Amino acid sequence: MLKLNAGFSRKVGEPNYGSRGASVNVELEVESNLVSDPDGLMGRIRSLFALAKRAVDAELQNGQADTAKDPEAGPSSRSPRNHRPADGEAVRYATASQVRAIRAICNRQGVDPRQLASDRFRVNDLDELTLREASSLIDELKAEKTNGRKGGAR
Repeated sequence: MLKLNAGFSRKVGEPNYGSRGASVNVELEVESNLVSDPDGLMGRIRSLFALAKRAVDAELQNGQADTAKDPEAGPSSRSPRNHRPADGEAVRYATASQVRAIRAICNRQGVDPRQLASDRFRVNDLDELTLREASSLIDELKAEKTNGRKGGAR
């Protein structure tokens, strides 16, 4: 038997200087007689790479992290939202760093972050914010701090 091992990884940029990536390594045992069939061997290698690439692409399109292995990724099950992403686009939720930043800024400003998120975006908790909503909320809180106002209700 002959072992083929193929790996593929990709990293994609995110808004606000973020990124996320995925990688996979796949090993396959093939018949040793493929050594004498270079075209057949190359076909199996290409198939293995194509399989690895599809797996990485699917993971990156999904946009959801395995929270059992990555507690920073946030909850894997989300509450239903009132809006739908455009044409099959996956909803990307706020990162753990964004949620921490919102909590920290709200704490300094004496504002309840859950209530603020609920008032602005009709969510039950911060981890239900989308990436874009969280970014917008952080920008808003920073602007209010700069202008000397509190981030409470308007």
